[in-house]
Amino acid sequence: MAHLAGRDLHLVKKALAIAILAIERQPGVFQSTSDMDDMKLLLGQLIVSDTELAHYTRAARIAVTGKPD
Repeated sequence: MAHLAGRDLHLVKKALAIAILAIERQPGVFQSTSDMDDMKLLLGQLIVSDTELAHYTRAARIAVTGKPD
């Protein structure tokens, strides 16, 4: 795996969180659960705390829905 740091790492974490949320919102047959599961595992390896996870989850929600909560 490539070594990511700084802004690059931030962008990968945010992109994964957005992709996970977008996939979760897709109905049944359009939901790629294997991709989503792999993305969740990868994001879990990159995230260091529950607080950080909450930050990226909120950022993803804002990006996908346009609303913070």
